[in-house]
Amino acid sequence: MKLLARCNFVKNVSFLSRFHGPHTSISIQEYLTILSNRRQQQIKLSFISCLYSSNEKKQFITLEKKAHSIKDALDHKKVLLKDAEHKIRQKSEEIVRDLKQQNKITSQKFKVQKEYIIKDIIETKGKIKERIEDVIEKENIYTIPNILCITRIAMSPYLGYTIFQEQYYLALGLLACAGITDLLDGWIARNWKGQSTKMGSFLDPMADKVLIATLFVSLTYQNLIPLPLTLLIVSRDVALVIAAFVIRYISLPQPRTLSRYFDVTHATAQLAPTTISKFNTAIQLLLVGTTLASPVFGYVDHPALQTLCAVTAASTIVSALSYLVSKDTYKVLNKKSK
Repeated sequence: MKLLARCNFVKNVSFLSRFHGPHTSISIQEYLTILSNRRQQQIKLSFISCLYSSNEKKQFITLEKKAHSIKDALDHKKVLLKDAEHKIRQKSEEIVRDLKQQNKITSQKFKVQKEYIIKDIIETKGKIKERIEDVIEKENIYTIPNILCITRIAMSPYLGYTIFQEQYYLALGLLACAGITDLLDGWIARNWKGQSTKMGSFLDPMADKVLIATLFVSLTYQNLIPLPLTLLIVSRDVALVIAAFVIRYISLPQPRTLSRYFDVTHATAQLAPTTISKFNTAIQLLLVGTTLASPVFGYVDHPALQTLCAVTAASTIVSALSYLVSKDTYKVLNKKSK
């Protein structure tokens, strides 16, 4: 202790010598005063140092606690985020699974609905077909009168060709054959059972119109019949044919399709020619027959032929008017014949 005190004394003397120099002499009292002041400054400095150290330590501890708190909060947030991510993943898998299941159920429903719709369409089509068959009479068209009418129609172009070639003998023979078929188909249809058809009511007058029109055109080409008379007769026949197609369309029940329209086995209407029309057809056949025979027997331009032409023109006009006035020229078939 003495040694330590002596060392402190030496230090103090050295300290004093810095202020007063080596030749400065101070008293003990002054020395003690200086020493006391220094001691107070050291204590004050030590207190300030300890005070600052304590504050920094407290701040450090506080910061450290805050850091731990933030770390704990972050760890907790991480755990929460991980749980949320896991829940979202599970929810997504459930949604995808539900969507797949719903899509499968919907596909099955669509499949069942599609089969039901197809079945319903087939059943509806069958019912419509049955109703159509109940409304429309389906008949056998392959009868002898119909075959004779078709034969007469097919013969007409060749008959016209023979007239163009001035083969009047052959043409006259073909006309006689056409007349015989015309008489036969009518007689068979009236007297044989099952030979009269609704189609024949259209086909027979059409065959007559085709034959007469062919003869008038070819004989007019050979200057044997006047052109105005031929134009009158052809115009009237074309109008009747158009009217027949219109009647077919009107009488055909829904649905009106091309296949059903041209299905000749479905009878939808029946023609009933007027009396004057039958008389006119006979006059026309008489005119073309006698005119065709005139080059063979040598009475071309005979006054009787000219008179017959005038009568034919008058009967044609009256016949056309009768179709416009009469209400019984055709009959629509609404129900199937029993």
